[in-house]
Amino acid sequence: MAATHRIAAGTALAAVCAASLAGCASGSDGSRQRGQVADKAAKPAPAPKSAFRLIGDGSTAYTGAQPHLPRPERLKPGQRPPQFVVFSWDGAGEDGQRLFSHFRQVAKANNATMTYFLSGVYMLPEDKRDLYRPPQHSPGRSDIGFNDREGIAATATQLRLAWLEGNEIGTHFNGHFCGRGGGVGEWSVEEWKNEITQAKQFVKTWKTNAGLRQAAPLPFDYDKELIGARTPCLEGRQNFMKAAREMGFRYDTSGVNNQVWPKKEHGLWDLSMQLVPFPGHSFEQLTMDYNFMVNQSGTTTQGNPAKHDLWGDQMRDGLLLGFRRAYDGNRAPLIIGNHFESWNGGTYMRAVEEVIEQVCTRPEVRCVSFRQLADWLDAQDPNALQRLRTLKVGEAPKQGWASFLTARPAPAPKGAPGAPAAKR
Repeated sequence: MAATHRIAAGTALAAVCAASLAGCASGSDGSRQRGQVADKAAKPAPAPKSAFRLIGDGSTAYTGAQPHLPRPERLKPGQRPPQFVVFSWDGAGEDGQRLFSHFRQVAKANNATMTYFLSGVYMLPEDKRDLYRPPQHSPGRSDIGFNDREGIAATATQLRLAWLEGNEIGTHFNGHFCGRGGGVGEWSVEEWKNEITQAKQFVKTWKTNAGLRQAAPLPFDYDKELIGARTPCLEGRQNFMKAAREMGFRYDTSGVNNQVWPKKEHGLWDLSMQLVPFPGHSFEQLTMDYNFMVNQSGTTTQGNPAKHDLWGDQMRDGLLLGFRRAYDGNRAPLIIGNHFESWNGGTYMRAVEEVIEQVCTRPEVRCVSFRQLADWLDAQDPNALQRLRTLKVGEAPKQGWASFLTARPAPAPKGAPGAPAAKR
C-alpha cells in the first residue's frame, strides 16, 4: 500500500512541476508570422525558471503559490455575507481505515476545502521516538504513540494531495498530553514555543527520520504554511496563543464560542468551535465528534450498537440546526471539529459526511479551510465586522442586510490581505 501511495504522490507533484516549466511557442498560435525569416544565429529565449525548490533535506519543497486558493474579496456595501463552514480534523493521519483519503474525496465531490491538523509525531517512526523531547516529560514520551514507515508514507501522500487540492495543513502539536502532571494546560509560553518548533521539525525532516529519501516531498514550506492550530483537549490556550503570536500564527481554534462573528484575541483570530443545539437534550453541544460521543456513551468509544444510528443522527441534526440558524440568521461562520476515528461504529464519520453533502453545495455557502476564512476576515472593512459582531446567535438584521451593512466603509488596508500577526 505504501508503494502505491508514493507513486501517486510523485505523479501529482510532477504535474505541478511540469506546468511551471512549460515553454512558449513562437507566435500566439504556435506558428511564425508570414514572411518572417528564421535567424539561425539567434539564441532561443530561456525557459522560465521552475517554481520547484527543495527545502532542507528534501522533506518539503517550495512549489509556488498553493493551487485552488481563492483571493478574498471585501463585501460590497449592503451585501449579505456568505455562510462559511469550516470542517477540521485533529491529529490528521492516514491509517488502515483510510479516512483521510476518504474525506479528501468527499470534500472534492462537494466543492469543499478543509483544515487538517497534523500531529507531528505521526511523521516520526517509533524507533526514532527519542528525537521528541516533550515539555515536562522524558524524551520519547507521547500519549498518542508514534508511527511506522508505512503509515508515515501514507500520511505524507495524503498531506501532499490535500494541499495541492487547496486544503490547509495546520498542527495538533505532538504528544497530546492532557490533564495534570505535565499536561499542555501547565506549559509555559517558552514550552509551547519548543513544542511548536518540534512539530515543525518532524514535518521538515520526515524523509530522513523515516529513511524514505526517495519519496516525493511535501509541496510546501511548512514554516510559511503553518498559521494555526488546535490544542490537545482544548487546554493551555492562553499561553499557547502568546507563543503562537510571536511565532507568526494567524488564528487559534482551541476555545468554545457561541455562533457569533469572530474577533481577534492576542492578535490572533479566535476561530473556536461553537455550541449548537443537541437534539433530545435541553443543553447545547460543542461542534466536535468527541464531545457528542462523551455525552452519549461516555468515555467508551464503542457503546451500545443499538444506539449508534441514533447517536449519529443526533450529531448530524445538531450540526444542521446550527447551520440553519446561522444561514437564516447572523451568517456567523460555523466551525466544526472532528477526528479520523470510528467511534461508536463510525457513526460520527457518517454524520459529518451527511452534513458536508447537505450544506456545502447550497447557494451562498463556502466550505473552506481556516486559512481561507482568516484571509477573508483580514480583507473586510473593520467597521463591517464590528457591525456583524453585534448580531446575536441566530439573529438576522431586522431591516435586512442591505441597510445593515451600508455604513461608510473604512479605507482598505494597505498590502495584500492575510498578513501574519507578527513577524516570524
